[in-house]
Amino acid sequence: MTAPLDLDGPAAPPRSNGELVFAEPWESRAFGMAVTLHDADVFTWPQFRSALVARIAAWEAAATGGESWNYYVHWLGALEDVLAGRDPRFADEVTARARTLAQRPAGHDHGH
Repeated sequence: MTAPLDLDGPAAPPRSNGELVFAEPWESRAFGMAVTLHDADVFTWPQFRSALVARIAAWEAAATGGESWNYYVHWLGALEDVLAGRDPRFADEVTARARTLAQRPAGHDHGH
C-alpha cells in the first residue's frame, strides 16, 4: 500500500494498537477500493484526503447530536466525491450502482 494514511487528525482511520479497525466487512472493502484506486493513479492522496476532511467537517457542522458517527461512511463519500470529480457523469453511475447494491438482501453473497 502506498497511500500515506494520516496517523492523527480528522482524516486518520480508526486504529487499535496501531492496527486499522473495521467494524463491518463493507468498511474494509471501501478502504481497499480507495487505496487500490490511488495506487492505480486514479487520483492523488491529497485529493482524497481533502475530500475526506471536507466530508467530516460538513458532518460535524451539521451534527445535532442524534446522528451516529461512522468514519467509513465519510471515507466512502469522499471516494465518491473524488471519482465524481473526474467525470460528472460518474456521480449518477455511482448513485445507481449504490441503489442496486443496497437493495440486495443481507447475506446475499454467503449462500452457505
